[in-house]
Amino acid sequence: MRAILARAGPKSRSMTGETTLREAIARLSKAIEALESSVSGRLEQEQDYSEAEAEVQRLNADRSRLAQELDTSEARAERLEEANKEVSRRLVTAMETIRAVLDR
Repeated sequence: MRAILARAGPKSRSMTGETTLREAIARLSKAIEALESSVSGRLEQEQDYSEAEAEVQRLNADRSRLAQELDTSEARAERLEEANKEVSRRLVTAMETIRAVLDR
């Protein structure tokens, strides 16, 4: 390569140097653009991940709240069932007492 450049003279050498420098700058520019694009994509992914994580936290909070409400409702249903059994038992006792009185 040196032999070709030596025969071409000083003007050709500087042109080749400029061309090589321009090519290097162009490659560097393309590499920087690719890097910027990659970083931008990564930032978007992290934003999406953050939003998804926030949504999961909201869903977990809703699930906890709903589980607590379900526990409260189940406890109330059990109390109502016990009250219903007690009322039914008292009604049976009252009806038996009324029948006993009527049978006398």
